[in-house]
Amino acid sequence: MCGITGWVDWERDLTQQRPLLEAMTDTLIPRGPDAGGVWLSPRAAFGHRRLAVIDIEGGVQPMQASREGEQPCVVTYSGEIYNFPELRGELQRLGHQFRTRSDTEVLLHSYLEWGEHCLPRLNGMFAFGVWDPNRQGLLLGRDRLGVKPLFYLPYATGVLFGSELKTLLANPIAAAEVGIEGLAEVFCATQTPGHAVFRDIRALRPGHYAWIQRRSCREQRYWALTSGEHPDDLPTTTAAVRELLEDIVRRQLIADVPVGTLLSGGLDSSAVTALATEVLNRNSRDRLATYSIDFEGNQDNFQPSAIRPEQDTPFARMVAQRVRSDHIELLLRTDEVISARSEVLRARDLPGLADTNAAQYLLFREVKKRSTVALSGESADEVFGGYPWFFDQRMLGAATFPWAVSVAAFEPVLDTELWRLLRPQEYIAERYAQTMAEVPALDGEAPGDVRIREMFYANLTRWLTMLLDFKDRMSMRVGLEVRVPFCDHRLVEYLWNTPWAFKTSDGRVKGLLRNAVADLLPAPVLDRKKTSFPVSQHPAYEQTLREEMRAELADPNSPLLPLVRREAVLDLLAGPPGQQGMWRSADTLSLLLQIAEWLRVYHISIR
Repeated sequence: MCGITGWVDWERDLTQQRPLLEAMTDTLIPRGPDAGGVWLSPRAAFGHRRLAVIDIEGGVQPMQASREGEQPCVVTYSGEIYNFPELRGELQRLGHQFRTRSDTEVLLHSYLEWGEHCLPRLNGMFAFGVWDPNRQGLLLGRDRLGVKPLFYLPYATGVLFGSELKTLLANPIAAAEVGIEGLAEVFCATQTPGHAVFRDIRALRPGHYAWIQRRSCREQRYWALTSGEHPDDLPTTTAAVRELLEDIVRRQLIADVPVGTLLSGGLDSSAVTALATEVLNRNSRDRLATYSIDFEGNQDNFQPSAIRPEQDTPFARMVAQRVRSDHIELLLRTDEVISARSEVLRARDLPGLADTNAAQYLLFREVKKRSTVALSGESADEVFGGYPWFFDQRMLGAATFPWAVSVAAFEPVLDTELWRLLRPQEYIAERYAQTMAEVPALDGEAPGDVRIREMFYANLTRWLTMLLDFKDRMSMRVGLEVRVPFCDHRLVEYLWNTPWAFKTSDGRVKGLLRNAVADLLPAPVLDRKKTSFPVSQHPAYEQTLREEMRAELADPNSPLLPLVRREAVLDLLAGPPGQQGMWRSADTLSLLLQIAEWLRVYHISIR
């Protein structure tokens, strides 16, 4: 796992731009603390920061290789290609020779052999740029589910790209400007594919590549879900899911550095942990390291809710004992979560779910002390259908994203004119309609099944991308590689057409997954209801947010003041703590405070 950046320009000599390229590359040092490198040529320049995971000595980047009789192509790459041993063997049979054991070299030779058509052959999480001087073109590629980020900024004579927004903003060509549409993305809790909040900067869409030449920039999809009849009965499907999961976890445990798992005690992370233990036991390797978190005071202050009906800790301990892992529990203090919020903003370059992101960041920082790679249960709810909105007829019947309810919390406090310009309800409706228009239909499918398919599509292409974005930024901020087995495209494709009745077999939420791993987990964990990522419920957390907001409102130079109705925010501060569905008053305050800091630190111009 690494950080990548690059600059292509057809009208300036980039060999004279080393200081600027190094500045862009240096923004990625947290993503790649082990090594760094730059490569310069007149038309193209690449930077790379490395987190060494496979072939510690050989995988140095940027890397070059050439076809016979041609100029060398150059790659800068972030991620993991889990099927690189098979690809390497195929390429060797085609005459390619390798100098290293790295998947980077396999990727580069895959491009030399197949060009952009190499992308469908890759199984993994990745983002990369390849400069081909023979075609005078730049290929940008991103994995199917969008696990790894990639941003780019085309301009009149060239293009910038990088793993993070700050990387592009380190170049004067990129401006820290945000329009109304960018603000709508922030306030509406949406992450529209291709949008990056900052004006003119694009996020390469998952499952797409961009081919960029002097006078053209073409973005092309190379992978999409396709709808069809499911070929297997329930027992065969259950066995197929188990077989897929075993192969996926086996592949994702391959590393030349210590590997652990993030264990919440929920079904998903517990399944990954148990499967990983099975693989390690077969190979006579050391005990698996597992990691979990809780918050100071939650034993006394925890209040069950629809999305957090119980605490995680007892279940995580139960699984750790069952698999005999080397289990580490991290207890987060309220002051730690508060102090981590600034680091969270700088990690993501955008406002977000500050307390959740802060907890992730603090967990990952602790994990990094012992492991360089960690496997996570992310995406199981998206592919098996574990969220409440898959079962709530009211939510299923609503023509909107079920997680978009939070936008209502901002109407009372935002400036009236800003609210009018943002058009939040209309904006969400437009984005939702766009999403529904993309869903691949299956002829003859019953209306109820059509609606479930639509919900799966929205979750996989809109909600999941936001969660993966959070996880990537928080983990890579401390140089930790988090792998997500449930995002393997083979599993996603298989489950896409698996009947809803199979996914809820035995009348249970995610019954298919539960049956597939039934022999691996304790019964209380196997039967457990979904519980969302824990957040601090200590009264001191919201009290601190309220104090910070009062100070922000008292500052006549606060960049937040033009965006809010000051008296309305004071009314919110005078009221009691509360929760509206998934959203708490603390979440509203936290996001507003993050926006204020974002505007101030990044010198944002709103235009």
